[in-house]
Amino acid sequence: MANPPGDRDSEKPQTSKDSPNLALLLDIPLEISVELGRTRMIINDLLQLGQGSVIELNKLAGEPLEILINQKLIARGEVVVVNEKFGIRLTDIISPMERIKQLS
Repeated sequence: MANPPGDRDSEKPQTSKDSPNLALLLDIPLEISVELGRTRMIINDLLQLGQGSVIELNKLAGEPLEILINQKLIARGEVVVVNEKFGIRLTDIISPMERIKQLS
């Protein structure tokens, strides 16, 4: 039986108990990467790289890093250290509309 419009129960998000398909989606692994910067290089320069070489990137020190999920930009953030490991503090999350635009 459908809930009448405006009924509070119809506005609640479905939980995994309500929807087994949602539970399956919530278990899908995603690749998360953080991009420090980018550059272009010709093959000759690539072959010249050795230990101690420095590759200059397009970002300035202190600029937000880009957080990508499955190679799609979803947020920006800054580096933090957590228990002697690197982490990212989110400073800006891309709006759902912007994320949808990336898909097309």
